[in-house]
Amino acid sequence: MNERPYNYMYEPSAGTAQQNCEYEMHRMRITEARLLSQPPSLHREGFELWDAPSAVTDFQNADEIQNVYYKEVAELACAATGAKRGYVFDHLVRKRESGRPALTFGRHGDGTKPAAAGRIHNDYSEESGRTRMAQVLKDPGAAAEVGRYGIVNIWRSINGPILDTPLAVCDARTVRDIDLVPGEVRYSTRTGEIYLLAHSPQHQWFYYSAMDCHEALIFKQYDSQVDGVARFVPHAAFDHPHTPPDARLRESIEIRCLVVYA
Repeated sequence: MNERPYNYMYEPSAGTAQQNCEYEMHRMRITEARLLSQPPSLHREGFELWDAPSAVTDFQNADEIQNVYYKEVAELACAATGAKRGYVFDHLVRKRESGRPALTFGRHGDGTKPAAAGRIHNDYSEESGRTRMAQVLKDPGAAAEVGRYGIVNIWRSINGPILDTPLAVCDARTVRDIDLVPGEVRYSTRTGEIYLLAHSPQHQWFYYSAMDCHEALIFKQYDSQVDGVARFVPHAAFDHPHTPPDARLRESIEIRCLVVYA
């Protein structure tokens, strides 16, 4: 293609295509990570599951999320990564649509009601990861003095064990640089750059069954260190083949946190 792949997260104006590319379906094994003899590591595979209960009583209350959960998550992100400072800059509450329609990027209509995102992606690219650090720290002087930094996603259920559309994550060691395709996600007020994923049979996928509210899945979205650690973890929701027909619709919250190591 002569242009980057893009996808509108809302209904674009008449005559404008929702997306400018097609996506291929490939059958891949998704392994139950709870059964692994060696638990995954955030800096090796790029993800870890933590037992991390929250004091939040209502995840539909934006004030409680920002006043209570942001502090919890910043501390959790530092504990998991070994970073010195954590800055939460974004959160998203998602709910699977009734009727369980085909999974997409998780936005329909005007894009204001996020649903399960079933298209494989990584939230940040090499370029947008650097841009986000500068946006979060704001002070150009402080940003210029930062050494190693990264962005992690902290994902959890907010409505009991997840049996419907759990989240799958890809072992970062199995993803090559050439597999990561820069793409645009277009919102009504801004355009973000993410990585889409070119298929490879070498990719290894994992998930944690029946994740409950006391658990938090922490995974890498960007790491400025280029060697020796996981940097990018592509991920997506998927329809589990053994989901009970009466399973409650998945509800989840995800937090993005910038971590600074020194």
